[in-house]
Amino acid sequence: MNKKCYRFFGGLLTSQANWLNKMSEKGYRLVQAGKMLYEFEECKPNQVQYCVEFIGQKSKAKAQDYRDFLEDMGYKVFYKNINLNYSVGKARWRPWAEKGGRIATNSTTFNRELLIVEKENDGKPFELHTSLEDKESYYCGLRNPWLFLLFMFAILGVVNHSLVSLVASVIFVIPVIIYQMQIMKVRREAKTREW
Repeated sequence: MNKKCYRFFGGLLTSQANWLNKMSEKGYRLVQAGKMLYEFEECKPNQVQYCVEFIGQKSKAKAQDYRDFLEDMGYKVFYKNINLNYSVGKARWRPWAEKGGRIATNSTTFNRELLIVEKENDGKPFELHTSLEDKESYYCGLRNPWLFLLFMFAILGVVNHSLVSLVASVIFVIPVIIYQMQIMKVRREAKTREW
């Protein structure tokens, strides 16, 4: 029997992964993900584990290559949107993205900014990024969109004397700090391994 749930997590990747893993604990595995819809089928409790990965900075080709790589490793992979965009023909400029991923359209990575990755539960922790260099690069990719928004709204607030823009820029400081702390933690760990 299939179960449908409607949720929206936006950029809260850890919350989304935790919720998916709780659904697995209850005996449900993901079979389809839509804008807000998650469709599950019954399975054994804790049969699968989930990770949610941000890939909005990748080009279409690199995102597809990464998905293929994960599937070749035996994982089941679903694309997921990070925003609610109910329109056709949209394009989004992502200045923080790598070359080839800076303009996102319906035919590239627009509304496919996240990957939900499922693996069979083997009792080991599920981490997609295991090397320190890979972790640092991933956290930089998560931080950069927030950093761009922080600077953009701060500049708009100062130029236009807009309190709303300045408040928005202050709000964007929070994820920047969180991801920067993760980057610094990985760098400290790398230094201790060098000794």
